[in-house]
Amino acid sequence: VGQPMISWSIEAALKSECFKRVIVSTDDDEISEISQRYGAEVPFKRLASLSDDYTGTIPVIKSAINWLEMRNEKIDYVCCLYPTAPFIEVSYLKEGLEKLIENNASYSISVTSFPYPIQRAIKFTKNERLKMFFPENINKRSQDLEKSFHDAGQFYWGTLNAWLETENILDEGKAFK
Repeated sequence: VGQPMISWSIEAALKSECFKRVIVSTDDDEISEISQRYGAEVPFKRLASLSDDYTGTIPVIKSAINWLEMRNEKIDYVCCLYPTAPFIEVSYLKEGLEKLIENNASYSISVTSFPYPIQRAIKFTKNERLKMFFPENINKRSQDLEKSFHDAGQFYWGTLNAWLETENILDEGKAFK
Protein backbone atom coordinates (compact mmCIF):
# COMPACT_ATOMS: atom_id res chain seq x y z
CA VAL A 1 0.00 0.00 0.00
CA GLY A 2 1.31 3.41 -0.90
CA GLN A 3 4.20 2.19 -3.03
CA PRO A 4 4.68 2.14 -6.80
CA MET A 5 3.30 -0.86 -8.70
CA ILE A 6 6.72 -1.94 -10.01
CA SER A 7 8.15 -2.08 -6.48
CA TRP A 8 6.19 -5.24 -5.62
CA SER A 9 7.76 -7.16 -8.50
CA ILE A 10 11.25 -5.91 -7.65
CA GLU A 11 10.86 -6.80 -3.96
CA ALA A 12 9.62 -10.31 -4.79
CA ALA A 13 12.48 -10.87 -7.22
CA LEU A 14 15.06 -9.77 -4.64
CA LYS A 15 13.51 -11.84 -1.83
CA SER A 16 13.34 -14.96 -4.00
CA GLU A 17 17.12 -15.17 -4.26
CA CYS A 18 16.64 -16.73 -7.71
CA PHE A 19 18.55 -14.00 -9.50
CA LYS A 20 22.15 -12.89 -9.81
CA ARG A 21 20.84 -9.52 -10.94
CA VAL A 22 17.42 -7.85 -10.97
CA ILE A 23 17.40 -5.58 -14.00
CA VAL A 24 14.60 -3.31 -15.17
CA SER A 25 14.35 -2.53 -18.87
CA THR A 26 12.75 0.88 -19.38
CA ASP A 27 13.04 4.04 -21.42
CA ASP A 28 11.37 6.13 -18.70
CA ASP A 29 13.49 8.18 -16.27
CA GLU A 30 10.89 8.07 -13.48
CA ILE A 31 10.54 4.28 -13.68
CA SER A 32 14.33 4.01 -13.73
CA GLU A 33 14.64 6.09 -10.55
CA ILE A 34 11.87 4.19 -8.75
CA SER A 35 13.34 0.83 -9.78
CA GLN A 36 16.75 1.74 -8.43
CA ARG A 37 15.24 3.08 -5.21
CA TYR A 38 13.66 -0.36 -4.61
CA GLY A 39 16.88 -2.26 -5.32
CA ALA A 40 16.83 -3.10 -9.03
CA GLU A 41 19.50 -2.20 -11.53
CA VAL A 42 18.81 -0.09 -14.60
CA PRO A 43 22.15 -0.38 -16.40
CA PHE A 44 20.85 0.65 -19.83
CA LYS A 45 17.99 2.59 -21.36
CA ARG A 46 15.59 0.52 -23.48
CA LEU A 47 15.80 1.25 -27.19
CA ALA A 48 13.05 3.49 -28.57
CA SER A 49 12.25 0.80 -31.16
CA LEU A 50 11.33 -1.55 -28.27
CA SER A 51 9.35 1.02 -26.28
CA ASP A 52 6.05 1.26 -28.09
CA ASP A 53 2.67 -0.32 -27.42
CA TYR A 54 3.18 -3.03 -30.05
CA THR A 55 6.51 -4.61 -29.14
CA GLY A 56 6.18 -8.01 -27.56
CA THR A 57 7.99 -9.39 -24.54
CA ILE A 58 10.48 -11.59 -26.38
CA PRO A 59 12.26 -8.79 -28.31
CA VAL A 60 12.63 -6.75 -25.11
CA ILE A 61 14.13 -9.69 -23.21
CA LYS A 62 16.33 -10.63 -26.15
CA SER A 63 17.69 -7.06 -26.25
CA ALA A 64 18.52 -7.18 -22.52
CA ILE A 65 20.23 -10.56 -22.94
CA ASN A 66 22.28 -9.21 -25.84
CA TRP A 67 23.33 -6.24 -23.69
CA LEU A 68 24.46 -8.62 -20.92
CA GLU A 69 26.25 -11.00 -23.28
CA MET A 70 28.20 -8.09 -24.79
CA ARG A 71 29.57 -7.63 -21.26
CA ASN A 72 30.46 -11.33 -20.96
CA GLU A 73 27.73 -12.16 -18.43
CA LYS A 74 27.14 -15.89 -18.00
CA ILE A 75 23.42 -16.57 -18.39
CA ASP A 76 21.55 -19.87 -18.08
CA TYR A 77 18.00 -18.75 -17.30
CA VAL A 78 16.16 -15.45 -17.64
CA CYS A 79 12.90 -14.43 -16.00
CA CYS A 80 10.68 -11.70 -17.33
CA LEU A 81 8.76 -10.52 -14.30
CA TYR A 82 6.10 -7.99 -15.22
CA PRO A 83 6.06 -4.69 -13.34
CA THR A 84 2.27 -4.96 -13.10
CA ALA A 85 2.25 -8.09 -10.93
CA PRO A 86 1.75 -6.76 -7.38
CA PHE A 87 0.43 -10.11 -6.14
CA ILE A 88 3.46 -12.11 -7.22
CA GLU A 89 4.69 -14.40 -4.47
CA VAL A 90 8.32 -15.31 -3.88
CA SER A 91 7.26 -18.97 -3.84
CA TYR A 92 5.80 -18.64 -7.37
CA LEU A 93 9.13 -17.40 -8.72
CA LYS A 94 11.03 -20.20 -7.01
CA GLU A 95 8.56 -22.83 -8.18
CA GLY A 96 8.68 -21.47 -11.73
CA LEU A 97 12.46 -21.80 -11.87
CA GLU A 98 12.36 -25.28 -10.31
CA LYS A 99 9.77 -26.49 -12.83
CA LEU A 100 11.71 -25.03 -15.74
CA ILE A 101 14.83 -26.94 -14.71
CA GLU A 102 13.19 -30.18 -13.53
CA ASN A 103 11.03 -30.56 -16.64
CA ASN A 104 13.65 -29.54 -19.18
CA ALA A 105 11.18 -27.03 -20.62
CA SER A 106 11.93 -23.94 -22.70
CA TYR A 107 9.69 -21.80 -20.51
CA SER A 108 7.81 -21.89 -17.23
CA ILE A 109 4.97 -19.41 -16.74
CA SER A 110 2.32 -18.55 -14.20
CA VAL A 111 -1.21 -19.51 -15.19
CA THR A 112 -4.65 -19.27 -13.68
CA SER A 113 -7.90 -20.98 -14.52
CA PHE A 114 -10.84 -19.33 -16.19
CA PRO A 115 -13.71 -18.99 -13.70
CA TYR A 116 -16.13 -20.64 -16.11
CA PRO A 117 -15.62 -23.11 -18.99
CA ILE A 118 -14.50 -21.29 -22.12
CA GLN A 119 -16.38 -23.84 -24.22
CA ARG A 120 -19.57 -22.04 -23.14
CA ALA A 121 -18.29 -18.60 -24.21
CA ILE A 122 -20.59 -16.34 -26.18
CA LYS A 123 -20.11 -13.25 -28.32
CA PHE A 124 -22.21 -10.54 -29.91
CA THR A 125 -22.90 -10.71 -33.62
CA LYS A 126 -22.91 -7.63 -35.84
CA ASN A 127 -26.64 -7.17 -35.19
CA GLU A 128 -26.20 -7.42 -31.38
CA ARG A 129 -27.43 -11.01 -31.10
CA LEU A 130 -25.75 -13.62 -28.95
CA LYS A 131 -23.83 -16.49 -30.54
CA MET A 132 -21.78 -19.27 -28.94
CA PHE A 133 -18.15 -19.63 -29.94
CA PHE A 134 -18.51 -23.41 -29.60
CA PRO A 135 -22.19 -24.24 -30.34
CA GLU A 136 -21.46 -27.97 -30.15
CA ASN A 137 -21.30 -27.52 -26.36
CA ILE A 138 -24.72 -25.91 -25.94
CA ASN A 139 -26.25 -28.97 -24.27
CA LYS A 140 -23.18 -30.06 -22.26
CA ARG A 141 -23.06 -29.49 -18.54
CA SER A 142 -20.39 -27.00 -17.53
CA GLN A 143 -18.85 -29.49 -15.08
CA ASP A 144 -18.31 -31.95 -17.96
CA LEU A 145 -16.24 -29.49 -19.98
CA GLU A 146 -12.45 -29.39 -19.86
CA LYS A 147 -10.91 -26.90 -17.43
CA SER A 148 -9.08 -24.11 -19.24
CA PHE A 149 -6.23 -21.84 -18.17
CA HIS A 150 -4.71 -18.55 -19.27
CA ASP A 151 -1.49 -16.69 -18.75
CA ALA A 152 -1.65 -14.99 -15.34
CA GLY A 153 0.52 -12.14 -16.64
CA GLN A 154 3.08 -12.38 -13.84
CA PHE A 155 6.30 -13.96 -15.12
CA TYR A 156 8.00 -16.02 -17.79
CA TRP A 157 11.04 -18.06 -16.85
CA GLY A 158 12.96 -19.17 -19.91
CA THR A 159 16.20 -20.78 -20.95
CA LEU A 160 18.75 -18.57 -22.62
CA ASN A 161 18.28 -20.44 -25.91
CA ALA A 162 14.50 -20.12 -25.83
CA TRP A 163 14.69 -16.35 -25.49
CA LEU A 164 17.45 -15.94 -28.08
CA GLU A 165 15.85 -18.26 -30.61
CA THR A 166 12.64 -16.20 -30.23
CA GLU A 167 10.58 -19.27 -29.46
CA ASN A 168 6.92 -18.51 -28.88
CA ILE A 169 6.25 -18.92 -25.16
CA LEU A 170 2.94 -20.71 -25.71
CA ASP A 171 3.97 -23.02 -28.55
CA GLU A 172 2.80 -26.54 -27.73
CA GLY A 173 5.27 -28.35 -25.53
CA LYS A 174 7.49 -25.32 -24.84
CA ALA A 175 6.11 -24.06 -21.54
CA PHE A 176 5.45 -25.68 -18.19
CA LYS A 177 3.00 -24.28 -15.65
